[in-house]
Amino acid sequence: QVQLVESGGGLVQAGASLRLSCTTSGGTFSNYGMGWFRQAPGKEREFVAGVAWIPTRRYYADDVKGRFTISRDNAKNTVFLQMNNLKPEDTAVYYCAASNSGTVVTGSAGVDYWGKGTLVTVSS
Repeated sequence: QVQLVESGGGLVQAGASLRLSCTTSGGTFSNYGMGWFRQAPGKEREFVAGVAWIPTRRYYADDVKGRFTISRDNAKNTVFLQMNNLKPEDTAVYYCAASNSGTVVTGSAGVDYWGKGTLVTVSS
């Protein structure tokens, strides 16, 4: 049973930074493509950032490019999302995702495992 557990969410003011973490267990982390999605109230879940099993292959949604950085530590079975210059529109529940494909998946259909989510609230 593969489990993903997110941490690091919270309430911050606009312009602040947060770092989300997602630790996996029950599988071979180094083989997974990992990613972050988010879902704001009343909206569909959307792709934020992803990293393939090759750590240098990363992809970002347009509205977070230059502000968010995804990274992975295979020794710790953990993927991170460093979020800088946060904006109120970044407010959402952030979900960690893993794909057996090993590639970056930008759609929910490609995700094999989900975390339960961590809430990020950015006040103006």
